[in-house]
Amino acid sequence: MSELINNARQKKDLLKHMILQLHEGVAPQEVKVQLARLMGRVPYNDVVEVEQELISEGLPQEEVLRLCDIHTLALKGQIEPEQPADVPPGHPVHTFREENKALERVIAQLENSYNDAASLAENAPGEERIGQMRFHFASLCDVEKHYKRKENLLFPYLEKHGITGPPTVMWGKHDETREFLKGAIEALEGAKGISAGELDALIKIIFRPASEAVKEMIYKEENILLPMCLDKLTEEEWYHIYRQSLEIGFCLYDPTMPWHPAKIDIKAEEVSATGRIQLPSGSFTIAELTQLLNTIPFDLTFVDKDDTVRFFTQGQERIFARNRAILGRQVQLCHPPSSVHIVQKIIDDFRTGKQNRAAFWINMHGKFISIEYFALRDEAGEYLGVLEVSQDLTAKRALQGEQRLLNHGE
Repeated sequence: MSELINNARQKKDLLKHMILQLHEGVAPQEVKVQLARLMGRVPYNDVVEVEQELISEGLPQEEVLRLCDIHTLALKGQIEPEQPADVPPGHPVHTFREENKALERVIAQLENSYNDAASLAENAPGEERIGQMRFHFASLCDVEKHYKRKENLLFPYLEKHGITGPPTVMWGKHDETREFLKGAIEALEGAKGISAGELDALIKIIFRPASEAVKEMIYKEENILLPMCLDKLTEEEWYHIYRQSLEIGFCLYDPTMPWHPAKIDIKAEEVSATGRIQLPSGSFTIAELTQLLNTIPFDLTFVDKDDTVRFFTQGQERIFARNRAILGRQVQLCHPPSSVHIVQKIIDDFRTGKQNRAAFWINMHGKFISIEYFALRDEAGEYLGVLEVSQDLTAKRALQGEQRLLNHGE
């Protein structure tokens, strides 16, 4: 019958009728069979338009959100994705897709941990598996930056194009996923001395639903959201998203290639961004300040008052590896579990005013490394965050005598 239903409006009306059937309680599998028999594959833009129409016609957004997963179950395999657009590295869509690949790798590792735990005897200790899952879920929580870029950068531009329903529903699913992940982290923290049988119960009730929620969102993005955004948003809008993305940060992936859209006058765009930054003792252009910070002979990392990594220098000789995927991430998640308690103690002492500085020095690969933490406070003494300063002092420790005259180049 699909060849008879070739009118676009008829197809959308039929899709709308089937979605309403879901709301009336018809089994998802039954609707899926009807979709396959009557329509064949459904273009993704029809799904978006029908959802928008249903909300506009009075179907509560809360009801759409409640049955969003049922819609996905019924339509999965029936939504016809367009061939992924060939976007260059650095483009926001390329970054979103690479982040999704990284998230899928973490989810696959969690699935391996789930299966490994299921193979254990019920009374066997599950503590080792808990440690593995704690590490993977800490990585999975990095999805927060991915969601924030969607909510604060993508969705506002979709709304300007009159698309309000899908972003609202997807934002609601973000919040559900956040709650799932929060519950998983809390369960992992409280799972000391757990048996394999107890762990298996937690996997079924808490852990797998959390990782599945992230996985389902990846499906919705790849098959509906990103193709829709590529259709609707202009190059100029994408460039604004690109420029603002760094303020939020990236998820498990660090885009290394800059993106310069051919149709945008980059120099004109940068004029307003390179005005002088006025400080109490002078001023810089952004280019000057960037090079100054990357030329100083030590590494700086700034963590704000909410324990979020906001900045690090990119000098030629870094002591500890850094990539932009840590920007916007909680600093506690950037350290191995064995040292998190030390990091937390430093932050707590700085925040309460008990301390203002913490210093460490280590021998690493034949080098003498100094690591210092400083509390940052405003003029009123309010806590602003932490500055980490790391420096290789090997050569300076070996200095002897004096050098009073310049002999550069000799």
